[in-house]
Amino acid sequence: MVKKDQIYSMKIEDIGHKGEGIGKIEGFTVFADGGIVGDLVKVKITVVKKNYAVGKIIKIEEPSPDRIDPICSIAYVCGGCQIQHMDYSGQLRIKEKKVKDNLERIGKLKNVTIHKVLGMTNPYRYRNKAQFPVGTADKSVIGFYKRKTHDIVDIETCHIQHDVNDKIIKIIRDYINKHKISTYDEKTGKGLIRHILTKVGFTTGEIMVVIITNGKNLPNKGELIEALLDEIPQIKSIVQNINTKRTNRILGQECITLYGEDKIVDYIGDLKFNISPLSFFQVNPIQTKVLYEKALEFADLNGEETVYDIYCGIGTISLFLAQKAKYVHGIEIVDEAIQDAKENARINGIENVNFYTGAAEEVVPKLYEKGLKADVVVLDPPRKGCDEKVLDTIVNMNPERIVYVSCNPSTLARDLKYLDEKGYKAVEVQPVDMFPHTMHVESVVLIKRKHS
Repeated sequence: MVKKDQIYSMKIEDIGHKGEGIGKIEGFTVFADGGIVGDLVKVKITVVKKNYAVGKIIKIEEPSPDRIDPICSIAYVCGGCQIQHMDYSGQLRIKEKKVKDNLERIGKLKNVTIHKVLGMTNPYRYRNKAQFPVGTADKSVIGFYKRKTHDIVDIETCHIQHDVNDKIIKIIRDYINKHKISTYDEKTGKGLIRHILTKVGFTTGEIMVVIITNGKNLPNKGELIEALLDEIPQIKSIVQNINTKRTNRILGQECITLYGEDKIVDYIGDLKFNISPLSFFQVNPIQTKVLYEKALEFADLNGEETVYDIYCGIGTISLFLAQKAKYVHGIEIVDEAIQDAKENARINGIENVNFYTGAAEEVVPKLYEKGLKADVVVLDPPRKGCDEKVLDTIVNMNPERIVYVSCNPSTLARDLKYLDEKGYKAVEVQPVDMFPHTMHVESVVLIKRKHS
């Protein structure tokens, strides 16, 4: 039996969904942060439960062939990247295995073609949005949360964010220190500056800086604006967002434009999108184009189809589909997202779309009851996957094809199993690496009626 505080040798055989190494000691499963497949490690057991234990790696006896020195000096401390110490080709293999294992174990699915993960040529500096919590240790700190805590690790640079963030953070840090601006303390709910949010248009080069504050008064803001614009003339928008609630939510509902426009513009392919402080936009624009093109390929539209885009967000996939479909109906529960979707359709001159606000499990059955059937259905649900009512309504519609875009292999597998039992077969799965150096993986699945 594995015992607490004892030291054991262990081979890392797999990686968990949080990036922790998994091995076995005398047949007993042990989790160890920092281990990657192929490592032979010495672990000191820190926690023993009924079915597993947790250990701390105290020595790597034989490193995995995939082990590398991470490019970031705080990679083992920061909670942003879980597997930056793994060679990128190894990251792609483990993500493919993650999708495959979930489909087989949870979905009980066989004879499904699972392609190799579509990765990036350069898996660094890919994010167009950064969210930096602000706090105080011995001095003001701006960075990211340490692993498994809400303590902030101060940063000078982040290798997965756009490099303009390095300048922005330095300017704001200097401003906070010079004017002794208070920073937010989660424990007390006091302090002014809570977060810094940045958005960058990778195609247009436009930049938005959002300062989230616990109150409206931002001292010496004119000096801050001037410093930002002097160093970074590409800035098109500086916004103050007010969030006075004791909550983990980053943004409040009130925005004050301090400089420039209240939005920036970017493109995915030929489509133009307005990006506001509160709007959602995919954070990896390079891989978003890859993902959407694959979804469009699987939809196989000829211009005569009526398409449902369920969980449509701000309408990004809807507008891609509308260029090839007869008509697209987008459904999304967040009203602000639907307003953005309508505006995005307008600025792109796309008229063969309609957007509906409401929970998919309520809106989709109502539309179907009105006789609005779909030839092709596209699903892009949140991590929890699809509601059964949505899946049942889709099955009743009897579309020829379903395209499922997923950010969570386990709920994807569950939903594919349900559809399989209702007469729809998952034919082809294309994983896409939207978030290098993390354990996240997106998948696009082609699903067809079995009698077809």
